[in-house]
Amino acid sequence: MNNLMAQVQRMQKDIQKKQEEIYKTIYTGESEWVDVEVFGNKEIKKVTLKNKTTMDSEDLECLEDMLKIAISDAHKQIEKDVEKKLGMYGKSLGGLL
Repeated sequence: MNNLMAQVQRMQKDIQKKQEEIYKTIYTGESEWVDVEVFGNKEIKKVTLKNKTTMDSEDLECLEDMLKIAISDAHKQIEKDVEKKLGMYGKSLGGLL
């Protein structure tokens, strides 16, 4: 029983370490007009507009769509990294994560 508890504690520390690593990582989502930098906890760090000189007021609606695409892209990268780094724990714990 003690061996099992020690193993669970090691696993918890490993999970916590990987979560902290993910939270500190910056993921970049991209669209045609926008780059978005997002931390692994999904906090937006930076939004960069591309093609600033070619935009006019009619492009604002399209820009909103491009922001949504870039943010969504960054979030998908985070989810993929979480699955890659922590997915093995969910499988070994019967889907508890």
